[in-house]
Amino acid sequence: MKKWMLVFSIGISIILSSCGGNTSSKLSGSKPPETKIQIGNETFPTILGTYCWSSMFKSVCADTAGPEELLEGKAPIVVQPGDEVVFEMDYEPLPNEVHVAYYQGGKETEVKVENHRFTAPKEKGVYYYSYGVWWMDENEENVSNADAFYAFALEVK
Repeated sequence: MKKWMLVFSIGISIILSSCGGNTSSKLSGSKPPETKIQIGNETFPTILGTYCWSSMFKSVCADTAGPEELLEGKAPIVVQPGDEVVFEMDYEPLPNEVHVAYYQGGKETEVKVENHRFTAPKEKGVYYYSYGVWWMDENEENVSNADAFYAFALEVK
């Protein structure tokens, strides 16, 4: 039997998430894995935000503030216009659905991600990012076994 819960991710979307399902037994750990971003030769941590995580032994959901609030008081990562940003997650299985958006001046802009990478904006400024990932069930359409949102900020100089 599945338990359904509605997860609100500030400023992103409403997601129907199932805690349990056929692929949840493949997930391990008590919460989503660490995720980093690589820019050039440097690697930077992200901050785990809202998530629902369902492993073999337990299911847990945590709701946090959005990226701007999570990163308050933390210095953004300085990048050059158009730098390539690569997501790194040392975990199996990798999530099979991804959504990236940045927030600037109260506006959300979706970011195109291909091969776990995207390009930093060309215009100067500070951009607050949300990296949302889902471990969608392989057998049941529209069923998420786990999800996580990570936050980081880039300052284009």
